[in-house]
Amino acid sequence: MEEKKEKDFQDILAEAKTYLETRVEYTRLLLVKRGSKLIADLITTAIVAICFTLAFILGSVTLALFLSTLFGSYTAGFGSVTLIYLILAVLVFMTKDNFIEKGIVNFIIRKYFKKIEEDEDDEQKV
Repeated sequence: MEEKKEKDFQDILAEAKTYLETRVEYTRLLLVKRGSKLIADLITTAIVAICFTLAFILGSVTLALFLSTLFGSYTAGFGSVTLIYLILAVLVFMTKDNFIEKGIVNFIIRKYFKKIEEDEDDEQKV
């Protein structure tokens, strides 16, 4: 009888050990998955930001050269583009507290919670 109790205890202990090892492995894999998603998101966002920046710079130079041909002066063309950006910067600075920051914060929060929901859905499928 004593032998059976000891054997049952050893079986329970072995199952608990197996469960803990499995749980640790699951947590490790989950962290790897989330980390890889984060890195992939950062890389794709950086690539998109670089492409938009290049398009913005080249578009600005193109607009400045176009305005230069209209005004007949490189100084006037590039100066007018600079003035457009200066006005845009002042408008953004004046409206950033009321509109722009709130919109960006809301966008980031929505994106964060969407990722959490996706992760929870993926976990439930497993």
